[in-house]
Amino acid sequence: MSESASRASQRESASEERSVAGERSEAMSAGLFSDRDSARVGARVRTRLRAVDGGDFRDRADLLATEEPLEIRVVAGRATETVAVTMRTPGADFELAVGLLHSARLLAGREGLREIRYCMDRGETQRYNLVHVDLDAEELPDLRRVSRTFYASSACGVCGSASLDALSADGVRPVAGPWTVSADTLRALPDRLREAQSVFASTGGLHAAGLFTRAGELACLREDVGRHNAVDKAVGWALLGDRLPLDDHLLVVSGRTSYEILEKAVVAGVPLVAAVSAPSSLAVEVAQAFGVTLVGFLRGQRFNIYSHPERIAV
Repeated sequence: MSESASRASQRESASEERSVAGERSEAMSAGLFSDRDSARVGARVRTRLRAVDGGDFRDRADLLATEEPLEIRVVAGRATETVAVTMRTPGADFELAVGLLHSARLLAGREGLREIRYCMDRGETQRYNLVHVDLDAEELPDLRRVSRTFYASSACGVCGSASLDALSADGVRPVAGPWTVSADTLRALPDRLREAQSVFASTGGLHAAGLFTRAGELACLREDVGRHNAVDKAVGWALLGDRLPLDDHLLVVSGRTSYEILEKAVVAGVPLVAAVSAPSSLAVEVAQAFGVTLVGFLRGQRFNIYSHPERIAV
C-alpha cells in the first residue's frame, strides 16, 4: 500500500471510529444503553488478492466491506420475540434495529424504548450479532398485524412486501412538507453523498442513505451492504435523536428505489426521495399515493420526477 493510500486508510478508520463513538454517545445520552460495547466488529476487513491487468498480475492487500448477520429481538415484560434477521455491515446496529422497527410500525418514537443492548451472554464472536430492543410496555405488540416477513438479505431487503392498502390500514398517512427545493440544490446532493462515504471510498462495496436539509446540508449519512439497511440506520438516527417526523428533510440513496425504501420514507415522514438510479413501479405507486416527491436518475444536470413535481423549483 502506498504512503498516500495508507494515510487515507488511517483517516477513514478514524472517521469510522468517530461515527461509532458518536452513535454510542447519542444513545447513552438518551439513557438507552451502557458503554459495554467497546469491541465491535469493524465495517471493513482486510484481505489478500491477485489483481490481473491484461497479461500482468500482482498480489496485494485490499479492504472489503464487512457483511455479518444481525438478529433483532423485541422484549416487553417477560416476553421476547425475534422480529428480524438481516445481513448488514456492522456499525450503527442500534440505529438499524430501531429504524427497522419504526418502519414496521412497531415503534413510534424514542419514548417507546427502555433499553437497547447486545446479547452479552453469547460468545465473543457472536455477541455483537444479536440486539435486544426493550420496549416500554408490559406486552409485546401484535406482531401478526405486520404484513410482511422480517427475514431479509443484503441483496433484496425484507421480503413479502405489503400492499398500498395494508399501509393505509396500518394508519400510515400521506406525508406533510409543503415546501420547495431548487433543482440546483438537488443536483448537488449525489456528490455530497459520495464525498461523505468513507467506507465506500476504501471498499467500493456499500450502499448509502443520506438525510439532507432543504438547504442541501448533510444531516446524517449511513452506509451498509444492504441499501434498505442504510435507510433504516438513517431513520434510527432520527428516532434516537427525537427528530421524527422528517418532514423538513430529503432522503438521497446511492442505488435504485424500491417499495421498501419508499415505505420507510413514508413512515418516517420524508417528503422527497431521490436516487441516482431508477425506481421500481411499486415505488412510484407508493410515492404517488402518499404524497412523496420521487426523483430518479439524479446524475449531473439531469433527473426525472416521477411524482409530486410541485416540490422542485425547476
